[in-house]
Amino acid sequence: MKSSLPKVLHPIAGLPMAQRVINTAQSLDQAASNQGAVHVVIGHGAEKVQTSLKGDDLRWYLQEEQLGTGHAVQQALPGLEGQSGVTLILYGDVPLTRKETLAKLMQEVQDKDLVLLTLDMDDPTGYGRIVRSDDGLVQAIVEHKDATPEQHTITEINTGIMAVKTELLAEWLPKLSNDNAQQEYYLTDLVEMAVSDGKRVSATQPDYAWEVEGVNSRVQLAALERIYQQVQAEELLINGVTLMDPARIDIRGNVQCGTDVTIDVNVILEGNVVIENDVIIESNCIIKDSIIRKGTHIKANSMIDESEVGESCDIGPFARLRPGTKLAAKAKIGNFVETKKANIGEGSKVNHLSYVGDAEIGSGVNIGAGTITCNYDGVNKFKTEIEDGVFIGSNTCLVAPVKVGKLGTTGAGSVITKEVGEGELAIARGRQKNISTWKRPTKQS
Repeated sequence: MKSSLPKVLHPIAGLPMAQRVINTAQSLDQAASNQGAVHVVIGHGAEKVQTSLKGDDLRWYLQEEQLGTGHAVQQALPGLEGQSGVTLILYGDVPLTRKETLAKLMQEVQDKDLVLLTLDMDDPTGYGRIVRSDDGLVQAIVEHKDATPEQHTITEINTGIMAVKTELLAEWLPKLSNDNAQQEYYLTDLVEMAVSDGKRVSATQPDYAWEVEGVNSRVQLAALERIYQQVQAEELLINGVTLMDPARIDIRGNVQCGTDVTIDVNVILEGNVVIENDVIIESNCIIKDSIIRKGTHIKANSMIDESEVGESCDIGPFARLRPGTKLAAKAKIGNFVETKKANIGEGSKVNHLSYVGDAEIGSGVNIGAGTITCNYDGVNKFKTEIEDGVFIGSNTCLVAPVKVGKLGTTGAGSVITKEVGEGELAIARGRQKNISTWKRPTKQS
């Protein structure tokens, strides 16, 4: 990877590759109502890997020397001894294997002893071949360099992913040998042991070849990223979303979309995003961990983060909704407006060049251009309250804590430091003075 970052921490759609593998394994457990632990074998960059990856019941094992795949799994042997059930062996740099494929693997092993995940390739050169008996069971994995001419014609290859009865795995792992040219312990030797012991070895295949593609370079990482995004885009299209260009959307999380949603180009959806029916999202928007209610129109170049946008709202262009923003139905946030921790009532408008933070705004409020809620004194944050029907004149500074009562008005350019009562007009600015004798300065020679 030519990077100081351990390979398995390089991200696919914003999530480290190994984290994707862990999440898939744990979702498989949840679907089956199992309580299995995830045993993570770490080597290069172990400390950074361990602190970066998250999950329930992760158990860590350090592989100080990298002596092959079998040696890696041997490190987890203390966690397997005395256990029953099935052990699923996955790879931190093979990030896109689907839960459905692993579930099929786990189902297959129930009446077998070891099940491999294999793949048919048009050109299997360089890969270990799967040799089967007449009854379809796996008899051996033969490396390309060791294969006979007849075996070279086999197109089924080993991916390395497997499911094994845990008791048998714990029995076989200590018997692995490094008596080979590379002096490494190969996990594939388990197949030979199983067949020698009269155990049943079978294989199953994924629905898509990309599920078993690994990453060893940034080129391969980028290719898998595009595959992942294509799959996400196709799922949205199938579920009734219009994408103006399916190749120019990035999904970096879990997205739920209603029908008749339209998404223009270069939109990024991060974290947990819910988009209801009939929403329009224009180009270059970023939406993260937010809910967008039906009928809302988000105009170009807007950013929405940890916010809830009500029905039929109008956002942007160039709007920024920061965490804690909540808009009621038909609210309007215009161009170059920033909100933070603000509840904005039904039909209220913040149209131009304003900052509204730590604020409670009622319904039918109009916030004039250039308005600022001055919520921070350098140490503490304070709240601004604006009740229903208020009109805030342009370029008003509301110095919190402050309240403007129902149907109140502030004059343009005012600095409001005291409460404005219901229906009152507040003007807080210097009196204008015109000087008729004033002379404009001239440039001196």
